[in-house]
Amino acid sequence: MLAQYVFPAKAGLFRIVRHGRRWRSMFDMQETGRYDSAEQALAALREAWPQARLPASLEEWRYLRQAAAMTHGRDPDEPGERWRMTG
Repeated sequence: MLAQYVFPAKAGLFRIVRHGRRWRSMFDMQETGRYDSAEQALAALREAWPQARLPASLEEWRYLRQAAAMTHGRDPDEPGERWRMTG
């Protein structure tokens, strides 16, 4: 899962997804644009869907951080014991 901001509204699910160095704005499963910052993506979504009453600040959106490729119940950047491979 990629890092993203999520906001559920009556019209549908709005997301701002990090895609490499850029951000994608999405409505449900449809991409609506690509931007250099999450704030630009938010401004575009608010302009395109004023009836959705999207929050003006990303702090009011739910932030889901990027998950590791293989999640085993802990953050891979967290210090901890590493298992050694035999052979």
